[in-house]
Parts: sequence; structure tokens; C-alpha cells
Amino acid sequence: MSDEARLRELICELARSMFDRGLTAGSTGNISARTPDGGLLVSPTGTSFGRLDPARLARFDATRRQVDGDRPTKEMPLHAAFYETRGSTGAVVHLHSCHAVALSTLPEADSENFLPPITPYAIMQLGRVTLLPYFRPGDPAMGEAVRGLAGKRSAVMLANHGPVVAGKDVEAACNAIEELEATARLTLLTRGLNPRLLSAEQVRDVVTTFDVDWDA
Repeated sequence: MSDEARLRELICELARSMFDRGLTAGSTGNISARTPDGGLLVSPTGTSFGRLDPARLARFDATRRQVDGDRPTKEMPLHAAFYETRGSTGAVVHLHSCHAVALSTLPEADSENFLPPITPYAIMQLGRVTLLPYFRPGDPAMGEAVRGLAGKRSAVMLANHGPVVAGKDVEAACNAIEELEATARLTLLTRGLNPRLLSAEQVRDVVTTFDVDWDA
């Protein structure tokens, strides 16, 4: 099996796992990954994460020209913005996960630091998460908003919509977006209970130890 064939299978396997565990529903969510030759594989528009077909993934060459597969997700401008501004990006995942979306609707949601430091793991895998305003699904302005961050964030939360995470490869991106959803769930579970968060000193220790891009 070629490297690209294995990547196609892995994309569909990870997407199906997230669907089966309720991290995205219906035909929501989209995923892309960089191929060994610098092109992209992208989930088609209107497809379910639970039923992606490896052979039907949209295939783009290194110049971002589609050369094979079904019509890609309408969120392509969002994916492209991460690939173009963060050279380390090997994959991008976007979900409509319930707890993250719910947290984004609350008036106290922090646009500069969306996730409170409940555990070290979201810090380690995501760095600081920026909350972006609401955009209509498919609006190219989402991509422009990500470009406006100049590559300083690997994860953003689209208000009333869902999280988007870039990773060094598709497994890393999926692991990180799952950590984002888990942290959002913990935040909602402890809301109003005055939880003990990590101190600034503890956050700094995590950032320094794991070389997290935090202050940019």
C-alpha cells in the first residue's frame, strides 16, 4: 500500500472514530491532510465523518488545483489559511462538537484565551486558543480571520459554529481537537463551582517544559 493510500485510510478511520463517539454529527465537520508530494486530501462537501470513502476524498496537487475526487468541503478557505500561514501544518480538522460550541456562546467566553487552564493537556496540545466571531458557514472571511492571526495559533474556536485545529499530522490534529472538546466539557461541568485552575506559574511551567507557543 502506498503512503497516500495509507493516509486516505487513516483520515477515514479517525473521522469515523470521532463520529462514532459523538464529536460531530450528521454531515458536519471536515478534515484535510497534506500528502507526501505537498498536495492535499480533503473530505468532500456534505459527507458524514462516519461514512467517508477513501477513494472519494478530494485530491489537490501542490499548486492547490483539484485533480481527483468529489467536490471538497465549502470550508476550504479555512483549511487553506492554516496551510498558508503555518508551515508546520500537516492536517486540519474542523468539528461541530457540542461542548465547545456551547462554551463559545457564553458571555464570559474569552476571545484571547478561549479555554481556561483546567488541566495541562489542552495547553500542551493546543497552546492558546483564539475565539473568533461568528461567520456564516463557508464564508471566505473565516480564512481571512485565520490569516489575520499570522500563524500564531494552531487552534481557533468559531463562535456558535465549532473548533478548528491544525496539527503536524492528521493524528496530532485529531488528538488536539478532542482535547479541546474535553476541556470545554470540563469547563461547563465546573461552571459556577469556583474550580481551582492552574496558576499562572503552573501554566508557565507547562509552556516552558513542552515548548508551547503561548505568548505570541
